[in-house]
Amino acid sequence: MLESPSETGASTPGHGDAAERLISLLGQELVLTGPDVERYCRDWHGDVTTGALAVLRPRDTQEVAAAVRAVTALGLTIVPQGGNTGLVLGATPDRPSDQVVISLERMTMIRRIDPDDFSAVVEAGVILSDFKDQVEAAGLYFPLALGAQGSCRIGGNVSTNAGGLNVLRYGMMRDLVLGLEVVLPDGTIFDGLSTLRKDNRGIDLKQLFIGAEGTLGIVTAVAVKLMPPAEKVATALLGLGALSDAIVLYRRARRECCDLMSAFEFMPPVAFSLAQEAMPDLTMPLAANYPAYVLLEISGSGLVDIDDLLQRFLEGVMEDGLVLDGVIAASRSQARSLWMFREGMNEGQARRGPHLRTDVSVPLSRLPEFVEMAEAALTERLPDCLCVSYGHVGDGNVHLNVLPPAGLAADAVAERIYAAKAIINSVLDRFGGSISAEHGVGRLKRSDFLSRLSPAHLQLLTRVKQAIDPALIMNPGCQLNFGTDS
Repeated sequence: MLESPSETGASTPGHGDAAERLISLLGQELVLTGPDVERYCRDWHGDVTTGALAVLRPRDTQEVAAAVRAVTALGLTIVPQGGNTGLVLGATPDRPSDQVVISLERMTMIRRIDPDDFSAVVEAGVILSDFKDQVEAAGLYFPLALGAQGSCRIGGNVSTNAGGLNVLRYGMMRDLVLGLEVVLPDGTIFDGLSTLRKDNRGIDLKQLFIGAEGTLGIVTAVAVKLMPPAEKVATALLGLGALSDAIVLYRRARRECCDLMSAFEFMPPVAFSLAQEAMPDLTMPLAANYPAYVLLEISGSGLVDIDDLLQRFLEGVMEDGLVLDGVIAASRSQARSLWMFREGMNEGQARRGPHLRTDVSVPLSRLPEFVEMAEAALTERLPDCLCVSYGHVGDGNVHLNVLPPAGLAADAVAERIYAAKAIINSVLDRFGGSISAEHGVGRLKRSDFLSRLSPAHLQLLTRVKQAIDPALIMNPGCQLNFGTDS
């Protein structure tokens, strides 16, 4: 592993007056200190609250570069932050004495939307839902869709390679990025904001920063692909006899609905009661209780009859007994109500208190087998805990969450969460799966990540870090344990 500056004996100024020196270098307008720092040092769920020496809030790319140079000159380190909606502590500082948060929240300009080029250039601090609204007003569509889209920001979406609900059709954020502008650890600005679809001039440098969680630089602007709007959307909630039937149904839907299918989510029966705990006004749309559910959506525009396609598809699978029951949304508002169960389930889990949230992936064909084996192992070892498995069938992404029983002491809850994670990861390794399908590594999953790296993989990552950030300035402790004492 690389060593941190303090471990190598590099001279570091006293940090007691570092905040004042940052103000003198950058101006009071860019620097927050004292109680104002706290909201930038709390994770999305409120489970972890830390601290930072200061928060810097630059307004443009040049000010980001100046901020990076100032922090580096003082021997401090940087935690880049967008909307702070991540789930793995990737943007949460963990060394308050020498870490400075650089927030991109003031960089909110949409530099251009080009309908003829089907592209846009947008600054990193733009909130995802605001960007989607502006794109829609221009007669286009940006397909990234997340539960946190009302507060997450474009730069964070890039830095975490965000996934979401439309990965099946449009891919993850990596597939939507055409170019990047990045401030490097020495304050240099890398301008790669091309909107070219085809550019085969050697190594694609932008890919280094997508999913890097701010460990190699700070994304300040993004060029993205846009799509024609989905003028027609058909949504259905389906009851199945088993989770294994969801894979058979998915395979058939891929063939018969082709690339018009934009979402294929699976949910367990407990999803509906959890959603109703958070949203009591939700009404169960199906009369009976089924072992598994699928939320299916197809969309398109132009001459394709989406409603007829879905109707004919469902008639066939119900005749064959693959789908036992179902309801098709008759309007956009009804479709939204069906999706509220998927979103409300998460809020219902959060209301039950601290619990294990996982974000794993396995080969698509083995998804039911993994869920069955992992839940069986959890039930045997932790019989008083509730397992909630749901996710994206189309990309093999499972969120297998474990909720300890109510009334336990905090240390007992922590013990169950730790044990549940070990059980799930042990099963996951047998399937050749990933411990992080879409949330990233951050600080929360760092040890699990490192323990599974091959020597060659670790060596390559180390060399990339050494080449771009030799002083270990950027987000120390995130992903790899460079520049951290932990």
